[in-house]
Amino acid sequence: MRVLVTGHQGYLGTVMVPALQAAGHDVTGLDSGLFADCVLGPTPVDPPSIRMDVRDVTEADLSGFDAVVHLAALSNDPLGSLAPQITYDINHHASVRLARLAKDAGVRRFLYASTCSVYGSAGETLVTESAPLRPLTPYAESKVRVEDDVAAIADSGFSPVFLRNATAFGFSPRLRADIVLNNLVGVAVLTGEVRVLSDGTPWRPLVHAQDIATAFTRALEAPIEKIHCAAYNVGTETNNVTVAQIAAAVAAAVPGSTVAITGETGPDARSYRVDFSAVRAAFDGYEPRWSVADGAVELYRQYTRWGVSEADFTGRYTRLIHLEKLRAARLLDSSLRFQPIEAGHG
Repeated sequence: MRVLVTGHQGYLGTVMVPALQAAGHDVTGLDSGLFADCVLGPTPVDPPSIRMDVRDVTEADLSGFDAVVHLAALSNDPLGSLAPQITYDINHHASVRLARLAKDAGVRRFLYASTCSVYGSAGETLVTESAPLRPLTPYAESKVRVEDDVAAIADSGFSPVFLRNATAFGFSPRLRADIVLNNLVGVAVLTGEVRVLSDGTPWRPLVHAQDIATAFTRALEAPIEKIHCAAYNVGTETNNVTVAQIAAAVAAAVPGSTVAITGETGPDARSYRVDFSAVRAAFDGYEPRWSVADGAVELYRQYTRWGVSEADFTGRYTRLIHLEKLRAARLLDSSLRFQPIEAGHG
């Protein structure tokens, strides 16, 4: 299958592309390059690609593809809260526009990377895909809007599927340090302390980046009529854990580290446990392979192998700070588009 992956130079995209290629798909990437240099270790080998902001895609760019895997987004809650309009422009408006153009170009399958954050605060109950959606951030709200708007244009020739990923973790050659397990392991490696700023009680569903890639691969392979316009939670119930449990797994993985639960930010309103039975049924018994404990060990080994520095961990690998640095260097304009490179003079 000929597949276009938007955001192929991001944290998930860098893991997703090799998985799709290994399954025999012909992959092309599309990315503006915002996070292309956020590399820890050897620079990954990218597929043939289109360097383009997702807001600028045309129907011609999508012609000839069998499927679009849409990952490109501003995927960070603090960033979304700081610049909500840009978040909506990129995550909502550009995503719906992309889906419409894909449909017009004859693309049959549209795989959308949504999030379990759409459930917001759901307490102790295991939430299924039919649970009420209570997004608490502009990022999560944008995902809900895309699901609604893209579902509205589905028909016999255009089949979207909405993959609501649990909170991602695990090593990617293009690292993110601003997701919970990745962050706690990095801080423990750098400081010897697993520092939890909340009270540690909120529930989080976690899933490894490689297991997300497997779910998307299965979605491409599933009978189109079986998954047409459906939403699936991506993860496993065994990785429904509290933040305090995540911290304990990190302390076990990082030698000599200790846990400090400060509670200084107060209770986090986002707390939810998720039911993943639908994705197992739809994708031939799909089951994530990575536990939180295994992911903590993997991250510790990779951080120490490649020598992650405090400057990079809190800068290059943290989405909001990285984008602020690009803007301060005048490489990005106010809409987070790359500025044109001015020609030299003599």
